[in-house]
Amino acid sequence: MKKTKLLIGLGMLAAIGIVLVAADHIDAPSTTGNTADIADFYGFESPSNPDNTVFVVDLQTDVVPDLAYGTFDEDVLTEINIDTDNDLIEDLVIQAIPRNGNMYFFGPVEPSMLGKTSEVMVDMPLGKVAISDENAIVTTTEDGVSLFAGPRQDAFFFDFNQFNKVIGGEAPEGFLPEGEAVDTFDGANTMALVVEIPNSILGETTATNVLGLEVYKTWVTTNGKQ
Repeated sequence: MKKTKLLIGLGMLAAIGIVLVAADHIDAPSTTGNTADIADFYGFESPSNPDNTVFVVDLQTDVVPDLAYGTFDEDVLTEINIDTDNDLIEDLVIQAIPRNGNMYFFGPVEPSMLGKTSEVMVDMPLGKVAISDENAIVTTTEDGVSLFAGPRQDAFFFDFNQFNKVIGGEAPEGFLPEGEAVDTFDGANTMALVVEIPNSILGETTATNVLGLEVYKTWVTTNGKQ
């Protein structure tokens, strides 16, 4: 069913147009430097509870520590897509969209629109969390779902200067060994969304990874309001 307003509790969050168009990591110039820009996506077994899965979506690369926190774009919907039948089409989505200092999560739910367009599935609220500043804020729902939204240290180690030398033919020695390589993005943040969710809510795992572990087949999209 198509929704035209985002309703949470007793309050009405402004009508958002609902039809949104996906962007990929820096492929579209308009995503550079904002939270439509997907940096990294991680999915793994919870280290504290093997019956839970953790999804981490890092958005907007290179947010330096002295910039203002809480810069999620209210016109951007982020979706974690889950394929349950191995046809590479999303069967479930977990959605996140910010409003007035909070991040609202919806799902997991069958999407009403597939591919490059989406609408917020307001009938399936998952929970909300205040967007963190320098203090990390985590909310855990009655269903055992833990949520976070805010800046986190970029977890990706990459010697970008040496990489440019290698691809430019200026470094015959190749990449530098451990201890000599420099983490170019050390000290930089991303704007992170984190969902820890019981597997009982997600259903059966849908794939086997290279380590032979049962996992969920997932990917992330961001969608801008049209």
